Amino acid sequence: MITGELKSKVDRIWDAFWTGGISNPLTVIEQFSYLIFIKRLDDLHTLRENKARRTGQPIERPLFQPEQEALRWRNFKHLAPDEMFRVVQQEVFPLMKNLPLQEGASLHEFMQDASFMIAKPSLLQRVVEMIDDLPMDSRDTKGDLYEYLLSKLSTAGKNGQFRTPRHIIQMIVTLMAPGPRETICDPACGTAGFLVASEEYISHHHPEVLHDPELREHFENQMFHGYDFDASMLRIASMNMMLHGVDNPQIQKRDSLSRNETPITEAYSLILANPPFKGSLDYEEVAKDLLAQVKTKKTELLFLALILRQLKLGGRAAVIIPDGVLFGSSTAHVSLREAIVEQHKLEAVISMPSGVFKPYAGVSTGILIFTKTTTGGTDKVWFYDMQADGLSLDDKRSPLGQKQPDGSYLASHAENNLPDLIQRWQNRNAEAERPRSAQSFFVPKSEIAANKYDLSLNRYKEIVHEAVSYDPPSQILAELQSLEDEIQAGLKELAGLIQ
Repeated sequence: MITGELKSKVDRIWDAFWTGGISNPLTVIEQFSYLIFIKRLDDLHTLRENKARRTGQPIERPLFQPEQEALRWRNFKHLAPDEMFRVVQQEVFPLMKNLPLQEGASLHEFMQDASFMIAKPSLLQRVVEMIDDLPMDSRDTKGDLYEYLLSKLSTAGKNGQFRTPRHIIQMIVTLMAPGPRETICDPACGTAGFLVASEEYISHHHPEVLHDPELREHFENQMFHGYDFDASMLRIASMNMMLHGVDNPQIQKRDSLSRNETPITEAYSLILANPPFKGSLDYEEVAKDLLAQVKTKKTELLFLALILRQLKLGGRAAVIIPDGVLFGSSTAHVSLREAIVEQHKLEAVISMPSGVFKPYAGVSTGILIFTKTTTGGTDKVWFYDMQADGLSLDDKRSPLGQKQPDGSYLASHAENNLPDLIQRWQNRNAEAERPRSAQSFFVPKSEIAANKYDLSLNRYKEIVHEAVSYDPPSQILAELQSLEDEIQAGLKELAGLIQ
């Protein structure tokens, strides 16, 4: 967990960018990322120098040639502001953009159109000094620092993108429990939050991926796949993965719904996604095979069709969707829900409160969890009514519960349903006897089919109304008359006192 001291250091760097004239949060994160990457190149070169010194061999894959020593972080950080600015802008930054595709191949690819936006030598010097003071030796610390930086994205992105809250991502990853041989994809990856959380889960629960040569090779090169069409997001996603210890994730520029992209079919064992809910798009540009599955302009429906196409047989998915997907009455809505229930195995529908994505959006959302089978398999579907996620459901999204000495918050079940949700999911066999009035319950497929595959929780949840008994009207009138008599007597007594 990132400490208060480290948060303060990141905050100071952020403030330095803003006071230095860079106020776009995405631009701040990009420039921060470039400088971290430049520092990392020097660190990698140092490791190779040390190895060469120990073995008496030439440096393996040097990142700096002897004549480029002045371009290393350790050297230019001591220069005067104007000279440092010249060296970084005119020599170091171009070097970073044009490195051969060796380490961190995906990041190198997206650096080609990167722009150096720091315009003041004094700002560059301040930021370099503060980044140099950050503890970047530990993979966990580097990852936590970058995640904290990403949490500062305070404005919605383009085309309806907004950042999925980290605790919701972690909850979904815990529900899906990825294993060491997974092939994981997010077809609308943004900053790679789902991929990073999957990496953290696997590293913690399956540490053999870091030691077994075969598993390590898969972990670093083939396990993680992410797509986006925004170059800025792709750079940030690649940096995020790299700082979490995955140097070569398969992060690619791709418009997942476009007819101009080569289709990806049955490629992934696990898909985790929060696709954009931007409404409609150009019908003529959508891939024909997706339209054959679901004839619509709605991006959320098209992404569900895409995910079904990209999953391997037996592959699993957890997808955040707007509530309209669960109960929409259009032919496209109903046919897609019917396909998931009848042709595959729908396992869970989790209803989330509408404030989860504030302040970015107030839309009500849910989570669909399903397995691709093509032969059916849905027997009963588990529903969970999430009413609280540990944060206030207003625009402030403040932590709930009692603050602990380490800075965390201890919330009650009423304030945070996530631990309960995870515990119930992991022990679903015990859920069979729960009544429909409970926070979670099962619904048989036959009932869902009879309701035109409506998956909204309120369709099946039973609301228990407490019986309220009232006194007979004559008794109520008698009591009112008694009160009136007391009031009149009191008024007469008061009148006698003041005469």
